[in-house]
Amino acid sequence: MKHDTSGKGLHRAALARRTGCNLETIRYYEKIGMMPEPPRTEAGYRVYDDRHVEGLRFILRARELGFSLDDIRGLLALVDRGTQTCAEVKDRTERHLADVREKIADLRRIERVLADTAAQCSGEEVPDCPVLEALTG
Repeated sequence: MKHDTSGKGLHRAALARRTGCNLETIRYYEKIGMMPEPPRTEAGYRVYDDRHVEGLRFILRARELGFSLDDIRGLLALVDRGTQTCAEVKDRTERHLADVREKIADLRRIERVLADTAAQCSGEEVPDCPVLEALTG
């Protein structure tokens, strides 16, 4: 899409409203190079176009799915270069899925330990507490 420097594009606040993204987050993504530098008006205001909206939505959705910023940067690089293949994207996704499954397994272990520990606790006004003992032991 052609850059619109006439001032008819979106300013950062409008981009934030359109995408539901916090202004500071947009600034951060720009600072770390996740989003392309927007053109500026003669007055120096940044002007965002549909490419920025789509890119920011991509980043936000990938973050919702738990992809790290490095993973997202890699996916964006594939897309920006136009060199992505389904195999490359699938490989990255499967690696991320393996990490997610590992985290789920860890959370299930934590849940079991906490449930077992909480079940040992009487919940009464006594000085001895199995939960605290488990945490200090």
